[in-house]
Amino acid sequence: MTEMRRDADLDRLVAQLNLDKRNAAAPDADAQADEGTGPTPLTPLTPLASLEQLDVSPDEPLDALLAELVRRRASDLLLLSGLPPTLRIDGRLVQLERAPLGRDEVGGILANHLSSRVRQQIAERGSADFSLRRPSGDESRSLRLRVNIHRQRGDLAAAIRALPTEAPSFASLGLPPSLGELAKVTRGLVLITGPTGSGKTSTLAAIVAEINRTRACHVVTIEDPVEIEHRHGRSAVEHVEVGRDTPSFADGLRAALRQDPDVILVGEMRDLETVSTALTAAETGHLILSSLHTNDAAQSVHRIVDVFPASQQEQIRQQLALSVHAIASQHLLPRADGRGRVPAVELLLATPAVRHHIRSGQLQKLYTEITLGKRIGMIGLEESLAALVREGLVSRDEAEARSGRPEELRSLLAGVA
Repeated sequence: MTEMRRDADLDRLVAQLNLDKRNAAAPDADAQADEGTGPTPLTPLTPLASLEQLDVSPDEPLDALLAELVRRRASDLLLLSGLPPTLRIDGRLVQLERAPLGRDEVGGILANHLSSRVRQQIAERGSADFSLRRPSGDESRSLRLRVNIHRQRGDLAAAIRALPTEAPSFASLGLPPSLGELAKVTRGLVLITGPTGSGKTSTLAAIVAEINRTRACHVVTIEDPVEIEHRHGRSAVEHVEVGRDTPSFADGLRAALRQDPDVILVGEMRDLETVSTALTAAETGHLILSSLHTNDAAQSVHRIVDVFPASQQEQIRQQLALSVHAIASQHLLPRADGRGRVPAVELLLATPAVRHHIRSGQLQKLYTEITLGKRIGMIGLEESLAALVREGLVSRDEAEARSGRPEELRSLLAGVA
């Protein structure tokens, strides 16, 4: 089992808590005479998050860059030496009109937020993830940020993503109604897949938000870091952050199974141990939501099976065939009018035929099942792309560039200008 690394700040916190406990256990003489001896009251624990400076101060250089991110409605801010600060706006990179960053500037911009834990991870792994917050007068409008800081060519670089302040809905994301039906699932494995930046996290958050709104469940999310915070609704929702609350996805998932959960969201299935535990949990009556960086259903099944040694792959195919409920793959395309992006979605539901193809390794037949399953809500990517083109939401060239079967897409668009 992976062990959490020691943190000097945490050691100091524990020492202070022990001191507070000893002080609380030694009341003055008058109090002892009046009340006698009794149990020592518990000392409230300081949240681990307080060990790091999470809030961005107005006098920091980073604050001005984040103000520009908000003003221009960008999704990401990239900080690389030799390049001006760069925003991603509607999927496209736009450099700010500033001087290129020097070799030491990225570390300087983020210096106030590099805790001993983050510095240790950079030294040992070459990168680290953590969260920040840019406060606002209205607490509900404070900007939350996910930061990845890493080394490239010996210099520090950072990718900072703006996180939603509210959990999104399926309608606000432009997702098809059949994808919203996944919030009604009570057990099994639901995978949301797609390339980086395709909106997987937002879709998972929309599923959790709908469950929270409509069902009385215990939901545990395990993320690196926590991206979207859900307030308790009909459900009780816990957020576990890798590196702060648990050392790894696998450890967090194993611990969650002992916490009476109904739904567990695993931010990403990265390794054999996490995949194995997730499949077992899905088999034993839990709903497991997770994501993969894959482009379609067949590739997703390949990725899960290939994580395991060849001697175990047959067993994993059997296990996956039993536990999977749905695999949704999505892509975000720039709108034809230049005002944001819209999703194109492929959705595979685990019918008996689909389970058979996964069990037998005949993954090339999954696409045929999607075509045959339209009446029960399955969606083909080309069908989704064609619908976006017909509605004038995306250009034909953009749709063809994202299609894995451009000839089929052209056939669906026959007669469309």
